Amino acid sequence: MSIKTLQPQLARASRHHGNSREKRKSVTLTVIMSLLLVYALLPLFWLLVNSSKTQASLFSTFGLWFGGKFALWDNIVQTLTYDNGIFVRWLANTLLYVVVGAGGATFLATLAGYGLAKFTFPGKRAVFAVVLGAVAVPGTALAVPTFLMFSQLGLTNTIWAIILPSLISPFGLYLIWVYAQDAVPTELLEAARMDGAGEFRTFFTISLKLLTPGLATVLLFTVVATWNNYFLPLIMLSNPSLYPLTVGLNEWNAQSSTVGGQAIYNLVITGSFLTIVPIVVSFLFMQRFWQSGLAAGSVKA
Repeated sequence: MSIKTLQPQLARASRHHGNSREKRKSVTLTVIMSLLLVYALLPLFWLLVNSSKTQASLFSTFGLWFGGKFALWDNIVQTLTYDNGIFVRWLANTLLYVVVGAGGATFLATLAGYGLAKFTFPGKRAVFAVVLGAVAVPGTALAVPTFLMFSQLGLTNTIWAIILPSLISPFGLYLIWVYAQDAVPTELLEAARMDGAGEFRTFFTISLKLLTPGLATVLLFTVVATWNNYFLPLIMLSNPSLYPLTVGLNEWNAQSSTVGGQAIYNLVITGSFLTIVPIVVSFLFMQRFWQSGLAAGSVKA
């Protein structure tokens, strides 16, 4: 049999081997992603299941499945009304810290990142080094020095002790800086300047729209960081009426560990479930901005 006769057979065998290998690789990746999905959703499912149980059912039924009376709505009402509605106060505090702190951090990071990306000035390299250094420093390492500084200023046990540190987001600044370099064409800015548009008008009418996917990403990072902030409020606040949800729920959890405190254990679980709902909604709402950013990037080339 000649080589020319064998070539089509060899080609088919090679394609079959390649397809088989790709199929095995696809099955492996599917299994791994399924396991990661279960790992990520299992705690949320546990919260949902146990938030629907009565206090007695929590300790008498299997934790990963429903059992006893379905008491989700009763637990929600008890959580919202317990101790004169302190949970609602904690929720309002958290929303205040997120809206002012995370919103302000996103706005400041967008302004600074855009300015560093599109303007040249002396000391730009030094600023870049400072920003990278600030990204590398964990927030918990700065909590105690921040507390000492705020105590000297008389700002501890106030809402400003949480809002002011939340306004600084070195990672958000760096992310906007990197994103703005390619997302906002310099030629477009020069054309706007030639038409007589000032820098602020150019930023708010042109650049801000192009930065929307990056801005949404930074906003989500800062919202999650502020919403989950625990250590800073723990050392800054001593008044329970100023607590965010993280510190307040931990206080309930500590209370449920005492003798007779198990009567509010269902409130701790239900409160934790209610706490994650806004974050999930935020992710679902902001994903459309990422999708629009990816679509815009695909047609630029």
